[in-house]
Amino acid sequence: MTANRSSGHTQPAHERKGRRGFLGIAAAGVAGILLAPGVRLIEIAQAGQPKGGANPGVRWGMLIDSTACSSGCTDCVKACNTENGLTGGQSATDSQWIRKIEIKEVRTGKTQSLPVMCQHCAEPPCVDVCPTGASFKRADGIVLVDKHICIGCRYCMMACPYKARSFVHEPLTGQKPDVPRGKGTVEGCTMCVHRVDKGEMPACVLACKTAGHSAILFGDLNDPKSDIAKRVAQYASRQLREDLNLNTGVRYAGF
Repeated sequence: MTANRSSGHTQPAHERKGRRGFLGIAAAGVAGILLAPGVRLIEIAQAGQPKGGANPGVRWGMLIDSTACSSGCTDCVKACNTENGLTGGQSATDSQWIRKIEIKEVRTGKTQSLPVMCQHCAEPPCVDVCPTGASFKRADGIVLVDKHICIGCRYCMMACPYKARSFVHEPLTGQKPDVPRGKGTVEGCTMCVHRVDKGEMPACVLACKTAGHSAILFGDLNDPKSDIAKRVAQYASRQLREDLNLNTGVRYAGF
């Protein structure tokens, strides 16, 4: 599941943050020319600042047990589509926030099924490359896109090693109030932030539990008393593309 980088150099966190800030300032100068009248530059300058009332002491995450995830089961995908108003792959350009993949162990031939979505990295590449600050990470670790300042450049899509973001090509109708979307913007798994902020589980987690699989465990990785933190501490788990040192909020066990 891992591959070596082309370069062994790892950029220090403080340099990444400095570069991120520089890009935000540089984008503000360009945006005055590119964006429509009425968009205040101060909104772009503030894009890199913490947003929402997220608790900085919390790190929301998921632990996915591949041994409990059934091949061919798409309950989590269907729940995500229903919750977020996605059409579920009716056309080649449809958004896909979560997808099922099959992996195979070369030595044994063993196959397993895994759901893959935005991994909500602690050091998200999508945030590093975003020229306007539209891609941002909340204080509680959830990575989101601010549709008001996304210019549709799709740099974040190229930077994401998980192919977890989609571009909205067509006009949208029948949107859900809690999940704003828009043509010409990039989007991806929000970890159902609108539900999490109300104390509820993400839709995919609830659907998996309701189906009797309970393959996805959601909770606070920072709370040693939480079920997810206990499981991560007691049992071996992995991150997709561990070699990138992104410290993902989504972990996998059982393979």
